[in-house]
Amino acid sequence: MKGAIFYASKYGSTAQYAKWISEATGLPVFDVKSEYADPMNYDFLVLGSPILYYKLLNRRWIESHWSKIKNKPMILFSVSGAGAGNKLDGWISNSDLPLSFTLKVKHVALKGRQIPEELSFYDRVMLRIAAMKNPDPQASKEEREGFDYMDKNSIEPVVKLIQELQSKKVEKASLSADKIITKAGSILKS
Repeated sequence: MKGAIFYASKYGSTAQYAKWISEATGLPVFDVKSEYADPMNYDFLVLGSPILYYKLLNRRWIESHWSKIKNKPMILFSVSGAGAGNKLDGWISNSDLPLSFTLKVKHVALKGRQIPEELSFYDRVMLRIAAMKNPDPQASKEEREGFDYMDKNSIEPVVKLIQELQSKKVEKASLSADKIITKAGSILKS
């Protein structure tokens, strides 16, 4: 199966993960803002998005393409300060996406990076407010001071899921070749 990576990124962490996944798998990579980001040219999609304000940044792109991509296998890698778990799953579920997307997509949570000096003024203020309200002392500290959990090795689950989808093409091709050989053998015998 032929696949591609489509990502949205605000401060660069998701773009970096998309690049690493592309290097590891050979898949082409597209920023969803690019005019060349056409998901219809591919059999399966790898979608990458940061979580901003408790929602996927690429949700509008997914919504606008949903009728065309809903039958394609999809892998989602999300990038945030939160690790995998109920909190992150809730944010994805509350991203105003079709329920069928949430049920269908294979999700891998990747930890990102947040450097306060690189954030917009608005984002810095919003994180300070969130930090004051956050009951988790470690998360509150990270919202105020930033964090860097970027790890190239953490892409391995995404790479494995991609390899599984790529191998389905090989399996289908082998089955098709076997059917052709069997049919040809039947014809020759008659």
